[in-house]
Amino acid sequence: MTSFSRRFFLAGGALAAASPALAQFGARAPFPQTFSSFAVDVGPLKAKGLGGFADLVGNATLAELRIAFADRVDPRGPRLVVRLNQIYLTPFPDGGGGDGWFRGGGGGTDSIDGVALAVGRRGEVLAQHPQLAVLDIRRSILDPDEQGRAVAIAQHYVRWLRREI
Repeated sequence: MTSFSRRFFLAGGALAAASPALAQFGARAPFPQTFSSFAVDVGPLKAKGLGGFADLVGNATLAELRIAFADRVDPRGPRLVVRLNQIYLTPFPDGGGGDGWFRGGGGGTDSIDGVALAVGRRGEVLAQHPQLAVLDIRRSILDPDEQGRAVAIAQHYVRWLRREI
C-alpha cells in the first residue's frame, strides 16, 4: 500500500483551490459553430489612416465570410464579427529581387492580423479567436497590384478562419 505524505495532500489542496483560476487562462470557450450574421470591424485600420483601403479590405473580408460560412448560418446563433487590427503588404512582392538561384533579402509575404469574435444578442463576447494569416507573394515589382493583394490576403484570412473555428 502506498503511503501519501502531508506535503502531497497540501500540494493537491492548493492545486484544487487554484484550478478555477487556472481554468480561465488555460481553457478557452469553444467557438460556436453557427452564426446568425457576419460583420467586419475595420476601425483599427481606419485609426491608422487607411481610410478607403480599410473599406476595401473590410468588404472583401465580409464577402468571403458570407461564402465560407454559408453552410453555418442559423438565426439562433451569435453574430460572427471579425476585427481587423493590422494589414501588411510587402514592398518586395517579388521576394526581394535577385535571379532564379538567389532571392534577395526580405519580403515576399503579405499578412493580416485580427480577431474573430462570437457576439451574443446582448453584445457580450462569447468566444474569441485571434489569428494572423500570412500569404506568399510572387508578383513583379513593376506591377505590385496592392488592391488585388489586399483582397487576396483578406480571403486567405477568412479561409484559415473557417479551418480554425
